[in-house]
Parts: sequence; C-alpha cells; structure tokens
Amino acid sequence: MRYRSLSVVAIAVCFYSLGCRRAQIAPSEDDTVKMVELDSIQAKHDIGIDARAWADSIMESMTVEEMAGQLIMPAVYSDVSSDALHLLKKYSTDSHIGGVVLLKGSVESARSIADTLRQWLAIPPFIAIDAEWGLAMRLDGTPEFPHNGRIAESADETLLFDYGFEVARECREIGINMVLGPVLDVLPEGKRKSGIGSRSFGRDAHRASDLGVAYAKGIESGGVISVAKHFPGHGSADADSHKRLPSVIKSRKDLNDKDLLPFKKYVGNGLSAIMMGHLYVPALDSDEVPVTVSEKVLKEFVRKDMDFHGLIVTDAMNMAGAGGNTAADAIIAGADIVLAPANTEEEVMILTAAVRNGKISTDQLRDRVGRVLFYKYMVAREKYGDGKIGDTSEAERIIKLLR
Repeated sequence: MRYRSLSVVAIAVCFYSLGCRRAQIAPSEDDTVKMVELDSIQAKHDIGIDARAWADSIMESMTVEEMAGQLIMPAVYSDVSSDALHLLKKYSTDSHIGGVVLLKGSVESARSIADTLRQWLAIPPFIAIDAEWGLAMRLDGTPEFPHNGRIAESADETLLFDYGFEVARECREIGINMVLGPVLDVLPEGKRKSGIGSRSFGRDAHRASDLGVAYAKGIESGGVISVAKHFPGHGSADADSHKRLPSVIKSRKDLNDKDLLPFKKYVGNGLSAIMMGHLYVPALDSDEVPVTVSEKVLKEFVRKDMDFHGLIVTDAMNMAGAGGNTAADAIIAGADIVLAPANTEEEVMILTAAVRNGKISTDQLRDRVGRVLFYKYMVAREKYGDGKIGDTSEAERIIKLLR
C-alpha cells in the first residue's frame, strides 16, 4: 500500500478552534477575475490554521450574494458547446457558484470545464463528480471498475484503499477535487429489493463500513475530498428518491446497529463530507420532511450526537424526493453545500433574501461559507495534471483483483 502526506483527512476536528490571520488576493489579469492567492499565508503552524485564516480573510471582502453562491453547486454535463459555456459563464458571473457537479460527457470536456471555472471564479471551485465505481460512471474512455456490489469477496481494505487512491489520481489529472462517493448504504436483509442495488457494498454492514471507508481514505490520501452517501442510509428505503420521498421505517437501535454503522466509522476516521439523502426517517425526526432539510437530523444528530465537523452536503435538490424544498431550507437546517438545484440563479436569490430578512443570520452564513472555504484551501493546494488519465496500469491491476 502506498501512502502520501494527507492533505484532507482528519483536519476538520480543529476547524472551530483555529486562529485568524489575513491573506491577500492576487490582482486580476486580462479577462480573468481576481484569483485568490493560496500561498500568501506562510505556513508557520498547522495547515488547518492557515486554512481557517485564509477562509476568514476571504469572507471579509465577500458580499452576501457571493457568500450565498459559494454554497450552491449546479449540475452540468461535461460538455463545452457554446450553449453549455454560456450557461456556465452565467452561473459564474451572476450566481457566484461555489463549484459544479459534472454529469456525463468526455474527459476533455470535463477538464476544460474545470480549467474554465478556475479562470472565471475568484475563489477556487469544487469540481465534483459521481465516481462510485470510478470515473467511468460519468466520463467516457476512463477505466471501468466493477460496481461495488459486484466486487470479489476477497477484496479487502488494502485493495479498496489503492482503488480510491487510483481514482483520486485520475480525478486530479482532469482537475476534479471532489468525489461523490463512497456509497455507504447497506442493503436490507433477505431478498428484499433496494433502489440502491449494486451501488452498495452489500448487506453486511461491517464489510460495507470497512470497504467503503478504506475507499474514502484512498481518495482523500490522493488529495481529493470524499463524500459519503446517502445518510442515514438509503438501502432499506421503500422508494427511489429520484421519484418521491421514500421512508426508512426502523427503530433508532436498528439504524445504529446497521445503517449508521458505516457513517459512524467514516466520521471516526476524520473524513471530510457526508451527503444527506432525501429520506423520511421517523426514528430521527417524526416530522415528515426529508433528512436534507431536517434541523433535528443535521444539527442535533449529525453535528452534536455524531460529533461531525466536516461538510454536510445535500443530495441533488432537483430530485422529486427533495419535495420542493429550497436551498435556503437546507442551509437553515444545517447543510453547507446544496447540490443541483432546479434553478441555480433563483435558489441563490432565495438564499440571499433569507439572509437579508433574517431567516438565516449572518453568523450562520459565515459558518457555512467558512467551512466550505476551509476545505477548498485544502484541496486547491493540490497539483492537477495535463487533462489526460495517463498510465492506467495501476487501474488495470486493481480491476483484475476486484473482479
């Protein structure tokens, strides 16, 4: 197993106790907006202190609209047609987005989008992608790893770490810095079907914990943020959240013993981000609302009971399971990043208005934006490749062992 210095893992625990020092912003050049200078803070202390100092200093000059935009990440196809680039420009200049989620397309287009956003946005963006079984889930011409539920019984944590590390390498070559994975959903017992299917590591919660967390460690050791999903577990849901709000009817004990086990291990290992599922889970909140917009779940259970200090990310808000709730609803509940709203420009406006009318306090907004910027600092220091996947011999080795 190969290790490199960890740039993301186990840093979130120090977030709120860090000091503050000022950073500078580099001047703009030509048609490119001002880009934050990441190396302007000399590393005299732990890198986490520098990250917090940088985040605090950047927020001093941000408008409410700019801070609101940092919390929104629209989904875009990996497409560089003139229409696609026009929309991306609008997202950047009008909505001040914090990044994007890449959908299906080509490696070349994905890299072009990443590079273009880094030119257009003053603050380094998150470039996220679903890579539950590698980049082939979204991008053509990339190594095709088997689905999680179809990997060999002999697969162990060492292999899954290497797998995650290789996926992170491929991501960095393209300019991607966030993987929406691993899937930590545990399938139900018996023959009962699940909408998650082969996306899950299976019915054994302990094996799903071990393999999923090992994969996440590999990703983060490779300089890319992992996002565990779909909290608190979509495996036993009675419907597909793309189509409607599913229910997970289980006792708190059953959730703790099975569904929550992988997420607890993920948190215990100091990993970076958790995606909230569009799920109604009465054992955690009796109000019939998606977990995504539940203060009882996000603030009380995830933040306090689980002691999680990393990023809380929503599942795509354009899904039917979101129930028409807004980005503002999710941020009020405790989320840090809202993915794929149905209307990005409108959602940023609604979120901005919620701050101006007092539904969201300035302190709450700064808390969410500060956490986002903190993690951006960590991954923006990583080097990106030339836009090509490069040598895939390691991927080929891993694929053979996984099968």
